[in-house]
Amino acid sequence: MPTILIDKLLQACVKQEASDIHIAVGQPPVFRLHGRMRRLETKVLEPEDTVELMKAIAPERCQRELQEQGGSDFGFAFGDAARFRVSIFRQKGNVGMVLRQIPNEFLSFEVLGLPPAAINLCMKPRGLFLVTGPTGSGKTTTLASMVNYINEEVDHHIITIEDPIEFYHQHQKSTVNQREVGVDVPSFAEAIRRSLRQDPDVILVGEMRDLETIEAAIQAAETGHLVFGTLHTTGAQGTVNRIIDVFPTNQQEQIRTQLSTSIIGVLSQCLIPRIDGGRVAAHELLVVTSGIANLIRENKTFRINSAIQTGAKLGMQLLDDAIFDLWRREIITIEDALAKANSQEELAKRVARARQGISDEGQEEEEAELQPT
Repeated sequence: MPTILIDKLLQACVKQEASDIHIAVGQPPVFRLHGRMRRLETKVLEPEDTVELMKAIAPERCQRELQEQGGSDFGFAFGDAARFRVSIFRQKGNVGMVLRQIPNEFLSFEVLGLPPAAINLCMKPRGLFLVTGPTGSGKTTTLASMVNYINEEVDHHIITIEDPIEFYHQHQKSTVNQREVGVDVPSFAEAIRRSLRQDPDVILVGEMRDLETIEAAIQAAETGHLVFGTLHTTGAQGTVNRIIDVFPTNQQEQIRTQLSTSIIGVLSQCLIPRIDGGRVAAHELLVVTSGIANLIRENKTFRINSAIQTGAKLGMQLLDDAIFDLWRREIITIEDALAKANSQEELAKRVARARQGISDEGQEEEEAELQPT
């Protein structure tokens, strides 16, 4: 049987613009193309094939970690074509791998479709700015573009803490130092604490997984730094609740106060298949005003969504409004719109009204007339 060469796979992945390569025993390699899984028409992989493919790209320390702990993550460059983030693991006693392609170019805010108010938040001198969304929703790409924008525009010291490093940044107007957890620093929390002694203006925290990291990130934002962080949460309201819920009950009041003074914004995103191929991002944006800071402090986060709706003139938007807009502009199908919506029922009603030619405003006026005075 001819062996499958890793270089050929990587080349095909870059050429076809696949986001991921899945390697598992018992089937051919699988590409994820525009969100859908596609098997390649090559040989079915045997146990020795996946071991060879893994050894072709995994550093020694990751191969050791795979043996000792059953898995490891790392990043590597495929020439000038792209970088890949790799997760190697054991399954049913065999070696499996998933390779995520990281483009070499930074995308502009226009191409990403970011709300203009998000760009203003990148230029704030201090505060915590969170980018959230499920795995594979493009958070890393968005954050890399934000860091690149700051790097091109202002003379700052930017420190990124990642696991592993994905996008590589060159020093431009800013000085950029990138730290890899497990290689350059032992943990996210420790890296944040150390970075505070290194005169940073901007700190990017690749993942805010635990209490220690979240606490360190909030403190860094409080002490006058712009801190970018990511969480696997959907929606701004859920993100704020999630951060507070990580802490023990007796600390929650204090964290609410700290968070209300340090958080400046939450950008939540998801990727949806486009009708004409490829994918498009839908964004929710919360810009923290003094009113919203009060809601966080007073434990009234359930009112954040309505605060986002009334804050439209400040550039805020709810995810479902962004999704509805993409459907109305015929960029996505109704099925995909409903699949990604936070409130499917509400969105389905809005779509039905729109199809009948009733605008949202008309509906609101109608409802107001029906209210008892």
